[in-house]
Amino acid sequence: MKYSRVYVESVGYELAPIVVTSTELESRLQPTYEALHIAPGQLEALTGIRERRWWKPNTPISHGAIAAAKKSLQERNISPEDIGAVVYAGVCREHFEPATACQVAAALGVKGNAAVYDLSNACLGVLNGVLDIANRIELGQIRAGLVVACESSREINEIMIKQMNSHPSMELFTKSLATMTGGSGAAAVLLTDGSFTPSRRPKLLGGVNVAEPEFHELCRWGIRVDSPENHIPYMSTDAVAVMKHGVELGKRTWDAFASELDISPDKVDKVICHQVGEAHQKLILQTIGISPQKDFTTFEFLGNMGTVSLPITAAIAKERDVLLPGDFVGFLGIGSGLNCLMMGIQW
Repeated sequence: MKYSRVYVESVGYELAPIVVTSTELESRLQPTYEALHIAPGQLEALTGIRERRWWKPNTPISHGAIAAAKKSLQERNISPEDIGAVVYAGVCREHFEPATACQVAAALGVKGNAAVYDLSNACLGVLNGVLDIANRIELGQIRAGLVVACESSREINEIMIKQMNSHPSMELFTKSLATMTGGSGAAAVLLTDGSFTPSRRPKLLGGVNVAEPEFHELCRWGIRVDSPENHIPYMSTDAVAVMKHGVELGKRTWDAFASELDISPDKVDKVICHQVGEAHQKLILQTIGISPQKDFTTFEFLGNMGTVSLPITAAIAKERDVLLPGDFVGFLGIGSGLNCLMMGIQW
């Protein structure tokens, strides 16, 4: 898919306020570490993540999403009446219904003919939402749209720590390792047709998605129903299989992406990947032939924030003058399912 009239007007983000180090998590996992004879420091050594962030207890998901959305609109010549669609794309939601997007839209004053709905696709949610909005803009249906998401890892981390300490086993530790990499934050991507201001902004050139749903059981986050009165959240990841099949899928997606936009690794100036961890990041870049010097990462201090990892990382890269006008920037996303989506942006 290619686009000729879609621009990334801004990316707003909100970081959760509480910093939680890997050392702190390991101290809470001391009973498990002692029972399994695991040396301290393994969490950071295996993932490259030294800290991540949590929201304060009982913080509503919509609060982070609304804060990020308002930031994306700051100093923009765009009113709520101009927004033709609000898409909430996070894994975490306020309720099963109504759509969390409704709470965000209400807080912003978006209503009337606007499309307001939730979209879900694991860690790819925001990128999928960007393409949904881009299609509407390209077709001339709307002039501007907003994709928002907020993720919280605190609750599932607390649950997994309790479970591991209650029933320590190497199998449970291995399947829970990815859970311990989770971070918390919120992001909002504002897309327009470029008609609101003559100033330069990044242009969305196109994207490609490839799916391998036969691997849908490799990574799961949900509710286990033990009885009508007992519903327990759980998360389980086969990290080795996810990396193996995910990197293979990433290579196939890259090949299709490069063909669609007629590019090669040497023509790519910068890349922003989904922030899984050090091992995955190195392997995917090596496999598709992108120099690590072209990559910008935040997983070391923000962890894996799911759907908001990539947009927040891009926003921080822009703030630090890593993404420069004229750069061809590749957004490389992958999510449970397995699904992969790559987008090209002329910065």
